[in-house]
Order: sequence, then C-alpha cells, then structure tokens
Amino acid sequence: MQAKPEYRDRPDTEVAVLDALVDRAEEGMTVLELRTAVDAGIDELEEALAALKDEGLIHVDHTDEAVRITPADRVVPETGNDSGGRHGFLEEIRERLGL
Repeated sequence: MQAKPEYRDRPDTEVAVLDALVDRAEEGMTVLELRTAVDAGIDELEEALAALKDEGLIHVDHTDEAVRITPADRVVPETGNDSGGRHGFLEEIRERLGL
C-alpha cells in the first residue's frame, strides 16, 4: 500500500519511508526495519525521518522494548471501499499514465 497521493510530492526518501510505514501502519517499524525497507543511507534516512516528524506525518513511540515509528492517520489511505481496493489501483495507473 502507498501513502495518500497528497503526500507523494516529497523527496524520494521521504515517500519511501511513508510507503514502508503505511504497509505496516498497525505495528509500526523500528529504524533498523526502515533501513532494510528503504534504499537510502543512514544520513538520508535520518533527514527524512526528521522532516516527516516535524510536519506531523509520523509518530515516534518509545516503549521499554524499542522505538516504533508509525504513520499519522491522515497519511494512510482508507481501505473500506466496496471495490476491494481496485478503484484506487486503477486510479493510480491512470494518474501515472496521465489519463
């Protein structure tokens, strides 16, 4: 799953982080898991996380076990439509092809 279209006009690393987090929105991810999922160096990832946190697009939760990062609810697309998600997929293809 991808972040909502209105959040996709950001630098590539930030979009990759948001997409990875949206895929695991319920449980969140650690920084190590994000490093595995996002093709970026640690400095790039750190800058992306800082920018996303400053804009309120991610939440950082500190627990006794680990630091978990989750996307803000407004970034996660709604999944309750009757078309089973196909409408969003087709709309994404149309948008990318410029139709």
